[in-house]
Amino acid sequence: MSTRRVALNALSDIIDNGAYANLCLKRAEQGLSERDAKWVSAAVYCTLDHLMMIDRIIASHAKGKLDKTIRNILRLGVCQAKYMNVPDSAACNESVRLAKEVGKGALSGYVNGVMRSVCRDTELPPLPDELVDRLSVEYSWPRWLADELVADYGIAEAEGIMAQQTHDFCIRAQWPYTADELACALNDRGIGFRRGKIDPNAFCLENGFNVEKEPLFTDGKITVQSESAMLVCRAIEPKAGMRILDACCAPGGKTAYMASLAKNGCSITGFELHEHRRELTLNTLKRLNVENAEIVQKDASVYDEVYCGAFDAVLVDAPCSGLGVRGKPDVRYAKTSGMIDALSELQLKILNTCAHYVKIGGTFVYSTCTVSRRENIGVWEQFLVENCNYAPGNMENILPHDMQSRAEGGRIQLLPQHDGTEGFFIAKSIRRR
Repeated sequence: MSTRRVALNALSDIIDNGAYANLCLKRAEQGLSERDAKWVSAAVYCTLDHLMMIDRIIASHAKGKLDKTIRNILRLGVCQAKYMNVPDSAACNESVRLAKEVGKGALSGYVNGVMRSVCRDTELPPLPDELVDRLSVEYSWPRWLADELVADYGIAEAEGIMAQQTHDFCIRAQWPYTADELACALNDRGIGFRRGKIDPNAFCLENGFNVEKEPLFTDGKITVQSESAMLVCRAIEPKAGMRILDACCAPGGKTAYMASLAKNGCSITGFELHEHRRELTLNTLKRLNVENAEIVQKDASVYDEVYCGAFDAVLVDAPCSGLGVRGKPDVRYAKTSGMIDALSELQLKILNTCAHYVKIGGTFVYSTCTVSRRENIGVWEQFLVENCNYAPGNMENILPHDMQSRAEGGRIQLLPQHDGTEGFFIAKSIRRR
């Protein structure tokens, strides 16, 4: 199977079947050389990053209804010609070859004609005149999502969110390995980095590296984690002797960091609904040598009297749309407005259930990795209305000075254009009675 067919199969699975790009590509790249695997990832992600403009280009050169496979072949071909610096002749010829390889030889002449027409046209189609349409096409966000972001944040902030498609590759040390030891190790390896802006334990690498083959990773001394995810853990303020619940714990990165912040001196219980994700979490904790955590297969939205008032702190890092995660363009194509409503209902249900598990005087933290206000401030404000025994907590003490003024009412929305990290929402409250 050619490298381009591997890319086509992955792209088709992501666009047509809603597969997660990262998991799909991990499967697809098995058996490929490192060079070919990098090319497949680059081609698929580049196509997803520019999908709406690519479709606009195709529509201006192709007539009639397109077969799904042919459309995806053209998407890959146009991406190579317009965004990947592949010579026009190669983009055309490889697209034709790919059509034949997947049994669409009868349409190879059509593919050739469309690709040659695209390559002859040195100008991209003009962007729409209407402002939100323009943002939608330019940054490849579905129109309904662009409308929602503009309504929530205004034009300038919405464009900032949509424009931030690349992301830093961040790692951190896992106790007892220290940040100073990690800095020395990176310097010894000649790996450039900058220290985190939000979390002092974060190391944002100038160039990514194959972390899974790095002894520091396999030995459990480091792990990959964004600064926004680290800040969620700091909001809990883990300390030795605390009993903590991570109510939606998979894949285990936040559980591990809370353990690390408390130098493994706290006791953590994790809930995970699905057994395969529970196993994934256990594997993460085993690699990172976390022995003070118990992971239970359990639905966090269903009340269990056993846990009533049992925890000093509870984290609900709720299932969400993931629209704040950079580097995952597939997420925004797979979501609908109805899905956001359903997620918001589930988030509130989990919050209302897990609120019972916090001791009086204890800490309750809600977080998502989305920029959707329906899932964030909308859910949190409704929770506070329904749970008057909770009051906003203090976030300022865990934030850098230049971010403290944004933490009003015990909550903060991180935005990539301002914070250099993923778009997380974090809210903290204290149980008063």
